Amino acid sequence: MIKQAGIDNSKTVAELAMLLWPDNEISDLEKEMTNYITSENGAIFIYFNGTLPVGFAQCSLRNDYVEGTESSPVGYLEGIFVKVEYRKRGVAKNLLIQCEEWAKGKGCSEFASDCELNNTESLKFHLLIGFEEANRIICFKKNL
Repeated sequence: MIKQAGIDNSKTVAELAMLLWPDNEISDLEKEMTNYITSENGAIFIYFNGTLPVGFAQCSLRNDYVEGTESSPVGYLEGIFVKVEYRKRGVAKNLLIQCEEWAKGKGCSEFASDCELNNTESLKFHLLIGFEEANRIICFKKNL
């Protein structure tokens, strides 16, 4: 079962997000998830196996330029995660479909995502689920 997260789910989503982004603090992720849940420009969907949360997808509307797109706003997959033991069962695909439907409902005609250049598992997932690669970039920074 997939449910759009409500404010009462922010801790649950933060706990799942820690499995995806372990370098963060749980309290910071819970605040971020709360902001998405309460925003009109973001949504989080949780996949439950019975009452057990096993995956989530976080999506948003991006109004700035999104690589490879031609419209605005663009629905954007900010993050998606499924516990290892539930992978290869269509959970991520169904979460993504919910994100896409949400974006369509917000007037989007395009949906985008990204991954790090060295994240081959994510690249394979995106290509398998119907995304096409738009570009590859390396970002730079410099302290002033």
